[in-house]
Amino acid sequence: MTFGIAAGLHAQGTADDYRRAFDAPYRFSADRMYYAPIAPQWVGHTHHFWYRRHTPEGDVYVVVDADNKQRAELFDTARLGRALREQAGYAIDSRRLRLERLEVNDGLDTLRFRHSGSRWMYVVGSDKLTRLGTIPQPGRQRHWMEVDDERGAGPVTSPNGRYTAFVRDCNLYVRRVADGKERQLSFDGTQANYYSTYIQWSPDSRRIFSTRIRPVAEKRYVYYVESSPRNQLQPMLHKQEYAKPGDELRIKHPCIFEVETGKAVIPNNDLFPHPYDIGYFRWNADGRALTFEYNERGHKVYRVLELSAETGLVRTLVEETSDRYVNYVRRFRHDMSDGKRMIWGSERDNWNHLYMIDRQSGRVERQLTKGEWYVREVQRVDEEAGRIYFSANGMTQGEDPYRIRYYSIGLDGKGLRCLTPDSGMHKATYSHDMKYLVDVRSTPDMPPVATLRNASDGSERMALEKADASALYAAGWRAPETFAAPGRDGKTLMWGLIYRPSNFDPTKTYPVIEYIYAGPGDQYVPKTFIPYQWSATALAELGFIVVQLDAMGTSFRSRTFENICYKNLKDAGFPDRIAWIKAAARRYPQIDSTRVGIYGTSAGGQESMAAVLFHPEFYKAACSHSGCHDNRMDKIWWNELWMGYPVDSAYVASSNVANAHKLTRPLMLVVGELDDNVDPASTMQVANALIKAGKDFELVVMPGIDHFTTTTPFATHKRYDFFVRSLMHKEPPTWEALKR
Repeated sequence: MTFGIAAGLHAQGTADDYRRAFDAPYRFSADRMYYAPIAPQWVGHTHHFWYRRHTPEGDVYVVVDADNKQRAELFDTARLGRALREQAGYAIDSRRLRLERLEVNDGLDTLRFRHSGSRWMYVVGSDKLTRLGTIPQPGRQRHWMEVDDERGAGPVTSPNGRYTAFVRDCNLYVRRVADGKERQLSFDGTQANYYSTYIQWSPDSRRIFSTRIRPVAEKRYVYYVESSPRNQLQPMLHKQEYAKPGDELRIKHPCIFEVETGKAVIPNNDLFPHPYDIGYFRWNADGRALTFEYNERGHKVYRVLELSAETGLVRTLVEETSDRYVNYVRRFRHDMSDGKRMIWGSERDNWNHLYMIDRQSGRVERQLTKGEWYVREVQRVDEEAGRIYFSANGMTQGEDPYRIRYYSIGLDGKGLRCLTPDSGMHKATYSHDMKYLVDVRSTPDMPPVATLRNASDGSERMALEKADASALYAAGWRAPETFAAPGRDGKTLMWGLIYRPSNFDPTKTYPVIEYIYAGPGDQYVPKTFIPYQWSATALAELGFIVVQLDAMGTSFRSRTFENICYKNLKDAGFPDRIAWIKAAARRYPQIDSTRVGIYGTSAGGQESMAAVLFHPEFYKAACSHSGCHDNRMDKIWWNELWMGYPVDSAYVASSNVANAHKLTRPLMLVVGELDDNVDPASTMQVANALIKAGKDFELVVMPGIDHFTTTTPFATHKRYDFFVRSLMHKEPPTWEALKR
């Protein structure tokens, strides 16, 4: 085949296709979907809730009385809009009144919100609007990679009000409130081994707890050169704390001191010898012991420990172990009020479930949930009613196993009830007393439906809204198709979406682009109704079929399904992805599985390049944004959890840098010079390796841009051009031509 268009191929990638792609966010805006309930919010300790309702005539704020099954307008948007115009001094469209951080009082007559750069209070009945002041500018926020050194907290007053505890010169002190008399409790604190100012008093005010911290001797920093700052001609240098795999970590040691006697209770660390972190410190109600959690470096051991404040002995309440990793980011724990039991979340039977733990013996009293399905989140443990409210996926046979439904079950593990019985992906919000829930459900091809339900049994109490997407369809929108096919083992279904262009012609064939973000942190394919999907819709409009799926190595199916990733992030589920796309091509002849490209950002940036390095026979082109191309260069927590500790040869095997010499397919690398999530040096190092190997590739460096290069107009256009050249084998229209 030449660079012309062969028989049966659609002439995609024309100037009209580009214009359609650029216009897609506006043509398929969520504003074209009407009557969807937007962000239902319960009002305080009442049985009222409100939501914003988008209609063709404008937005309306609706309040619902769940007890009486009645609804009304929360306020008159025209009146409030008029009042805002008068005080703000510029035009405000009452039909599109979007109130930020809206708070409604229990009486439903006073609103507090943010709008036009100010904070406001509006009394509904009197139509009185008061400006409460400008929105304060946020101060410097600690970057998420910065470790809190725990030095800055102030004095902490005892529950009985008699003492305050504080740190001075790295040591712990208490001061008697009545006369100001001070007592020094610790004497071994130094700058290199100091006491945390995060002090906790025992409930009986007899003791204080803190940790002695040995900080990292020399922290790692990442440096960024901002080439084109807005406020000066010369470049600026930025510096950011950024621990990477294998780096030294601070050590925290729990310590308890008796206030009256000064007695120190310092435990040995036999049960927490090699911490990645220890935390979640919590006094028992009787003040005689304190619990904390130990996450071992390498993440193969996780323990809930109890420290006796009287003897200093430490014992294990719960222990999780694995030959791969304990997925501590899924941690759930609820200490029962009787002080004798604990509800604990664990994947110990291959699925994430809830267990009742006897705190005295550390044994499992009973498994509360069980089956080949996955507990996603616990909303409430209602000890008085004897029930647990939780969400889960995979319990309903015959449907997409990732769809979330809501349930309750007794504390005895009996009486399981589904509270959201209708088909779809559910999002529920409960009233304060768990009497009612607002259930909003949808699927990728079904607009949202909202229902008020009784939380006791899930029965419908009141139909609320059914979204209308007819205006979207009239604009040419096509719903993505949910498609399932077996993966690498020939039997386990992989679930994904197929996006087609609005002008899809079933007599033509289309090249394929897979959008990838994989890895065990989550499940990534959308399961709800999204009019414009930024990662797929516009590319489909350009003349591609776009696909996305969750393959092995991602989360919320089973531990076995997820663990394929361990020390093997380069796998990224590619054997499953290839099998799935081939199955889709067999089902739909319009899919050309000989012209498959791939793109992604962040972890997806690493994976998209890995696709053409390790599977060039299938993936013919890759666009990689903000990629972590070598896991040794990226943030410590993500990589040590999935790739293990200490750093070993597995990191090299998964490295795009070490394997750059294998490149045989077109590749475009995109990076922001101020990427504060993935060290931008990771992209530059893989570029360096490609240059040394004599490989041809494209490199796009975005001045002044952080991690999110994907949605910038320039990078988007470059991505379009790259795939048009690589997969359609056409020269894209010039940028100047598209301006006309």
